[in-house]
Amino acid sequence: MATLKENLIAPVAEEEATVPNNNITVVGVGQVGMACAISILGKSLADELALVDVLEDKLKGQMMDLQHGSLFLQMPKIVADKDYSVTASSKIVVATAGVHQREGESRSNVVQRNVNVFKFIITKIIKYSPDCIIIVVSNPVDILTYVTWKLSGLPKHHVIKSGYNLYSDRFRYLRAEKLVIHPSSCHGWILGEHGDSSVAVWSGINVAGVSLQEWNPEMGTDNDSKNWKKVHKMVVLKVPMKSPKGYTNWTIGSSVADLIESMLKNILKIHLVSTMVKGIYGIEREVFLSLPCILNARGLTCIINQKLDGFNNKNVFFHCSGD
Repeated sequence: MATLKENLIAPVAEEEATVPNNNITVVGVGQVGMACAISILGKSLADELALVDVLEDKLKGQMMDLQHGSLFLQMPKIVADKDYSVTASSKIVVATAGVHQREGESRSNVVQRNVNVFKFIITKIIKYSPDCIIIVVSNPVDILTYVTWKLSGLPKHHVIKSGYNLYSDRFRYLRAEKLVIHPSSCHGWILGEHGDSSVAVWSGINVAGVSLQEWNPEMGTDNDSKNWKKVHKMVVLKVPMKSPKGYTNWTIGSSVADLIESMLKNILKIHLVSTMVKGIYGIEREVFLSLPCILNARGLTCIINQKLDGFNNKNVFFHCSGD
């Protein structure tokens, strides 16, 4: 007896198993992980989205929630499982899992606990997606990006930290708010280590190509009567444990989706992301720090070397990797 499907649908060509072109995995289905997931879906970036977490009931619930809304997301397939086999053939993996930062706890204090988590996660990811690009979101993000690179065996242009893409966007927004213009017209970067020790490049700030330091040479210094330095402090103060909300998720999700879009669509856009910087600015050790980088279909392929006052007097040029 024919099934309902057989009565309803008349095949024209023989069905063949298809392999999705753009598999994306999100590891961790907490607030940040789900914000990344919904941002990815909202941009229609994935042919298949896989979710992984150790909390099976929560994982199943999050999957069902997204599946039942897939009619509005133009999304053919959303899967979830505790078993990492569900992540097979992922082009991009977003790692958001890890222990939470406690009230008053510094990022460095959670290093060892999250390193242990990543030892398990990264091994499983590489087993099923050996050529993937990994975007690290978990804190302390610079250190965990380095750990991911070492554990994965991936080339350095396939391991990316997301943090300063968001920091620089906050920086642009807060400056644009003071100038009463749209943030997209206000340019500038925050470089270096994620957190309080980050560096605002005041000499590179411009609006429509006009350097703001031309009008205010003391901008960003303690001698600045307009106290623009406060803008950088506000960026840092909006990190999760210092935010009135207690955590950041939607802005992180939007930022991660922006990075993924640049890679999957080969846009060649410049983003502030962390990469291994040995050999740049005289750095001799293998450390991951945030610099303006070009992202394309191969991952992170070029670094824009900033002209930094008192540190590097060379003109802007490219450091290319990815060979």
